[in-house]
Amino acid sequence: MIAAGAMGLGGCKEKKQSDDIITTKPEQETRKPSAPVRMQEYRNSVEVDWVGRKYTVEISRTPADSLPNVKDDGGQLFVDNVIAVRIVRSDGSVFFSKKFTKLSFEGYLPEGYVKKGILEGMVFDKVDGSKLEFAASVCYPQTDEYVPLEVGIDNFGNISIERDEELDTHSETSLLNEE
Repeated sequence: MIAAGAMGLGGCKEKKQSDDIITTKPEQETRKPSAPVRMQEYRNSVEVDWVGRKYTVEISRTPADSLPNVKDDGGQLFVDNVIAVRIVRSDGSVFFSKKFTKLSFEGYLPEGYVKKGILEGMVFDKVDGSKLEFAASVCYPQTDEYVPLEVGIDNFGNISIERDEELDTHSETSLLNEE
């Protein structure tokens, strides 16, 4: 009878429970590149008083199929942009007209931006004496990574370009700290 009882106890042995959860690894969804992504066209004009006269500064951004497409790490293609800047006198005559591409800024871009970046935008910033100042940027598409650039056009039509190393983030707190 003891043997029968031992067999009975052996059959009622509890199974060890584990806190481990076993699951299958989800398959990573591979993004299939779609047609090349294009930024919207953009046009803006602003009137400025500059060197004693009134001018209109016109800026337009256009996706350019004539430029090589840019490919991101996932294989998605992006259409690069051309930015046209015109400075028009009050009589309607054109003082300055130039189309900028990413290669216009090649010497000011870190490695990688010429191949994988696009010319994102350019805006009029301010009049600084005999110079009109603009802010421009070349970015990795659909990211927050970009190179800020300063573009100046003087009253003779000469262009100056430099990297913008100073951030324009003056909050009330930082202004109080500067006093």
